[in-house]
Amino acid sequence: MLKKGLKKELTLFNVILYGVGVILGAGIYVLIGQGAAIAGNALWLSFVIAAFIAGFTGFSYAELAGMFPRNAAEYVYTKNAFRSDGLGFIAQWIMLFTLVISAATVALGFGGYFQHLAGLESSTAAALLVIILSAINYIGIKASTKYNTASTLIEVSGLLIIVLIGVFFIGRPGQDFFHSPSGVQGIISAASLIFFAYIGFEEMVNLSEDTRNARKNIPKALVIALGVSTIFYILVSMSAVSILGVDRLSRSTAPLAEVVSVVAPKGGVIMSLIALFATSNTVLVIMLVASRMLYGLANSGSIPQFLGRLDSRGTPYAAIGMVMLASLASIFIGGIKTVALLTDLGIFVVYIFVNSSLIILRYRKPAIRGTFRSPVNVGKFPVLAFLGLLSSVFMISRFPSGLFAAEAAIIAAGLFVYRLFKKPAGLKRKFAAHLFRKSKWHVIASSAR
Repeated sequence: MLKKGLKKELTLFNVILYGVGVILGAGIYVLIGQGAAIAGNALWLSFVIAAFIAGFTGFSYAELAGMFPRNAAEYVYTKNAFRSDGLGFIAQWIMLFTLVISAATVALGFGGYFQHLAGLESSTAAALLVIILSAINYIGIKASTKYNTASTLIEVSGLLIIVLIGVFFIGRPGQDFFHSPSGVQGIISAASLIFFAYIGFEEMVNLSEDTRNARKNIPKALVIALGVSTIFYILVSMSAVSILGVDRLSRSTAPLAEVVSVVAPKGGVIMSLIALFATSNTVLVIMLVASRMLYGLANSGSIPQFLGRLDSRGTPYAAIGMVMLASLASIFIGGIKTVALLTDLGIFVVYIFVNSSLIILRYRKPAIRGTFRSPVNVGKFPVLAFLGLLSSVFMISRFPSGLFAAEAAIIAAGLFVYRLFKKPAGLKRKFAAHLFRKSKWHVIASSAR
């Protein structure tokens, strides 16, 4: 009997909206103020640097997605490239933790806007959001898609409002969009923080088993979503700095709401509502993708198989519940800046695995040709993947040293889980025979009587 799999409900348009929704909702609504505090008027340059780094790795993801349209994508890519199940598991484990932490980061951003509107403490609002969105994910991919489509259109309209207002402020006398209080160092440091704004494009490949014609639609949607998001980031960051100024922008817990309030005092309330849709939409997609990762790992036998169970509607309910609990716990590990930096550190480690995988597969398995090929090649060698690898290593070197201990702990936990659930088959049989041998159960039964 064939195992029932996930339903292929998503079209190309749906996946593009998922990508744009998860990318745009995070950094621009939540971290733009934090980025402005570091990069000043040159914040837009930080977004450009982050876009190039994301683009290098984005093309690698696009090619690999055309080769292997599977959930638990990082696991599949790394395992095939390095011929190591353990290394593939660690890559996916880091990505899974990164997603859970990023869901908490954006949920805290939601809480900041909610507190601005209703006064409810931000972490409480964030926790309630995670629970509600988990319920939507449980209902099924169709319900998630409808919420995502509506929320993405709303959040894009909010950014368009900022851009339109910015037309009347950009270019005023004395403005210098290349000025950063810490120079180039500040621009690069801000890029390491606001790179969080680009996290999302790599999550799209983990919707492959939900997507129709995934080999063609996933790579195409990935490139389109990344390009659209970059244009919005540049325009919105320049507009926000011009309208509100760096000082006020950097101190705000609801930055884009204050930007609109400069022109229309009551417009800030509307912008806060839009931001609630934007941030909640991002959390929804992150948690959806994370549950699909758990589902994929469970089916690979790397983690307990109950996490790969589906209900009658084809929903991975156990994985959704586990992601909800982990996200709730992550909300309380630190402030939004700390959580965002920890997320970015993890994602750059994963990018090293992904770019290395493409380089190796070009030589190790040249016969595997997907529906997309990363541009700029020297023979078989993918230049952009190599640049993605180098830029990821460089960005990791810019992070505070204290975060590396937390990342090491995450990797150590992953190794423990892998060793626990990936015992050799013979050892598993021996363990089962020992556990369920007749004499043991005979003793138990006798004592029960």
